[in-house]
Amino acid sequence: MRTSVCIALVIAACLGIAAAAQSKPAPVEITIDNFSFSPAELKVPVGTTVTWTNRDDIPHTVVNTDKAFKSKVLDTEEKYSFTFSAAGTYPYFCSIHPKMTGKIIVQ
Repeated sequence: MRTSVCIALVIAACLGIAAAAQSKPAPVEITIDNFSFSPAELKVPVGTTVTWTNRDDIPHTVVNTDKAFKSKVLDTEEKYSFTFSAAGTYPYFCSIHPKMTGKIIVQ
């Protein structure tokens, strides 16, 4: 009897871990290339990690207009990641090239 109870508890724990792992949103990537963010607008669920990768030959930054996140200066092939834990709209830009803009919509 004890063995079957232990097995049932182990199975329940494994199912809980698997369900939690499946509920985490997949990471998303944004490319910085030719003085633009691609895609420029992105809709993601709460909990998503977004990674920006600089593919340009010159440095860029990723800065939220409300200061929720801010990267260091990213050289070619460098990356910056941020996990969005709250719903909302997050406009951002490159502080070196302010005409470069993008937006993350978290639902």
